[in-house]
Amino acid sequence: MKAAAIISNLSILLLFVVAASLNEYSESLYYLSVQEDELLEWATFWGFMVAAAIYFSSAYRQFKVEQFKFDLQMPWFVFGLGLFCFLVAMEEISWGQRLLGYRAPDYFLEQNFQQELNLHNIIDKSFRKLVMKIILLGYGVVLSAACLWKPVGNILARLGIVAPSPVLILSFLAMYLIYTWYPWSHTGEWVELAMAFGFAYAALFQRAFESSVIRNLLIVFAATWVLAALTVGVVRFAHSADPERLAMARQEIEALQKDFTSGRVHARCGIHKRLYTFAVEYQQAYLFSGDFSDLLMSRGEDSRAEFLLDPWNSPYWIRHKCRNSREAKFVYSFGPDRQRDSNDWEIGDEATGGDDIGVYLNR
Repeated sequence: MKAAAIISNLSILLLFVVAASLNEYSESLYYLSVQEDELLEWATFWGFMVAAAIYFSSAYRQFKVEQFKFDLQMPWFVFGLGLFCFLVAMEEISWGQRLLGYRAPDYFLEQNFQQELNLHNIIDKSFRKLVMKIILLGYGVVLSAACLWKPVGNILARLGIVAPSPVLILSFLAMYLIYTWYPWSHTGEWVELAMAFGFAYAALFQRAFESSVIRNLLIVFAATWVLAALTVGVVRFAHSADPERLAMARQEIEALQKDFTSGRVHARCGIHKRLYTFAVEYQQAYLFSGDFSDLLMSRGEDSRAEFLLDPWNSPYWIRHKCRNSREAKFVYSFGPDRQRDSNDWEIGDEATGGDDIGVYLNR
C-alpha cells in the first residue's frame, strides 16, 4: 500500500508541476492547454468517467452482496459518488454541445456566460468556488481524516458513508491550497483534472482488498491520457470542413467587420469575450441590429442573430490585446473544429495552421 500511496500522490502532484512549468516557460503552450476541447479538458472528462464507472461497479457488487436489502448498508453513498462523477464529466463537455454542434436552449444562451448547455456556469462564481473548496477539503481531507478515529469511522460505516483513503489526504489538501491560492490563470482547470484523478484513485483504493492495486492505478492514469488524446484526434478529424458553412462564416465575419468599423461599436484594450457577452456587458446594442444581424435575419436565423453565434452554433469572439506599442484587435469564430486556434495576437486561420475564421479590425 505504501508504493500505491506514493504513485497516486506523485501522479497528481506532478500535474501542478507541469502547470507551473508551462506557465513559466511556455506561455503560448500553457494558453493552448487550458482551452476547451483540448487534451486537458478531455483528460478531466475521462478521469471523471472512469471514476464513475468504478464507483457504479462497486455499488452494484455491494448491492448484490446485500441481497437487495433496502437499509443503511445499501451502497447509496458509493452510487452517489458515481453519479456525481458522471454529472461532472458531462458538465465538463457541456453535455456534448460543442462535440455535436447543436444549439443550446435560449435560456442557457442568455444566462450562461459561456453560452453552453451546462448548469455550473449559471451558478454564481463565488458560490461555485465555495462548493469546490468544500468538496476538496470536506470530502478529501476532513472526512478521510475523521475516519481514522475508529468511533467516527464505525458510525460512518453504519450510515453507509465511505471516505477516500487517508493516503490521498496529501493530494486533496494540495488541490485545496492551490485552488485557494490560484497562482496561474485557469488554475481551476488543472485542479479539476487533479480532482478527477483523486476521485478515480479513491474509487480504486476503496476496492483495495482486490489484488494489483498498483497495476490498476497505472492503468487508470495511462488510460485516461490515451482516451483523451484519441478523443482530441477523432474530434478534429470528424469535424471536417463544411464548404457551405465556411462560406456563411466568412460572410458573417465580413458583416461583423462592417459593424465594428462603422463607428457604432467600440472595443477596448484587455477584452477577450464571447461577442454576446461583450455586447451585453458593454452595451454595444448595434451588434443586434447592424449588418451581421441583417444578414442572419434575411436567412431566417433569428436565434443565431440574437445570440451572435457562428454557423456551428458556437459563439463569435472579440479579442482586443494591447501591450506597450503593440495592438491586436479581431473578431473570430472557432471554425469547423469548434476549437480555438487563435492566440493573444493573431487569428489561428489556415495561414497559421488552424481553422479559425476571423478578421482583424486594426489593420
